[in-house]
Amino acid sequence: MRNNQVRLNCGVTMPLIGLGTYSFENDKHTTELAVHMALKMGYRNFDTAKIYGSEAALGNALTEAMQDGTVEREDIFVTSKLWGSHHHDPVSALRQTLKIMGMDHLDLYLVHWPVKLKPWAFDAIPKEDHFEELDLKTTWLGMEKCLELGLCRSIGVSNFSSKKLDQLLKFASVPPAVNQVEMHPMWRQARLRRVCGDHKIHVSAYSPLGGPGNAWGSTLVVDSPIIQSIAHKHSATPAQVALQWGLSKGSSVIVKSFNQERMKENIGAVDLKLDGDDLMEIEKLEERKIMRGESLVNQTTSPYKTLEDLWDDEI
Repeated sequence: MRNNQVRLNCGVTMPLIGLGTYSFENDKHTTELAVHMALKMGYRNFDTAKIYGSEAALGNALTEAMQDGTVEREDIFVTSKLWGSHHHDPVSALRQTLKIMGMDHLDLYLVHWPVKLKPWAFDAIPKEDHFEELDLKTTWLGMEKCLELGLCRSIGVSNFSSKKLDQLLKFASVPPAVNQVEMHPMWRQARLRRVCGDHKIHVSAYSPLGGPGNAWGSTLVVDSPIIQSIAHKHSATPAQVALQWGLSKGSSVIVKSFNQERMKENIGAVDLKLDGDDLMEIEKLEERKIMRGESLVNQTTSPYKTLEDLWDDEI
């Protein structure tokens, strides 16, 4: 890792701190202002997804910044994600995303979940009749085609367990460059990180603070007495401790805040150094997965009848 970047297995470099753009309110103007603010602070990694509804706002803000000379296209790293309703045709889905964003390519395109939905199913919380049987091989062939056509510079997955990664690697011509998963001091992903490390797949952490501010999120991480004690010791904030913990594990962190002070605080995590005692204390924290994916599990139509099926017991 050099200059706060990581080199992915495909040779592309990715900045280690990214700005997430998922927002429950999804206000276009607020998102655009936050992206402009982030660029001024030094953020160069931006994360969106079809289902977030923020692709247009992010694309518009980045286009404005490139036009006024704030940033060059090659200096920014842009990720979006394939929603379950587009597994039948990732190429068309990515072309649609690029049109919405006003861009000619992404830096990273991820399979958002190992879940296939009917082509008309665009709800963030799928209904019972929305599910189809996942054919991961066909989906991944489409992702590889996106890469071959130059629509993106790298491809990867999100919310994949170790077992699902192993299944994918059995037939993938191009291995995933990234697995973006929930990861923070109270959900440390030790096993998954080992498996990804063995295959040179970069782990990118979403909800690296535990998702405070999201409807499904929690303040457990930043409220933890251990995290607060480490923060006090280093004259840092709990958020900076949680983010630096993720960075210390070799992961990138995708953190969502549109608040100017918190955005500044979050990017300042790169300057914090945790010592061995800090890391040992964090290992004592009880683990609890926050984003569990209950809406993707049912007894009738989903391929996943239980949460253990969805996460292959990594829960």
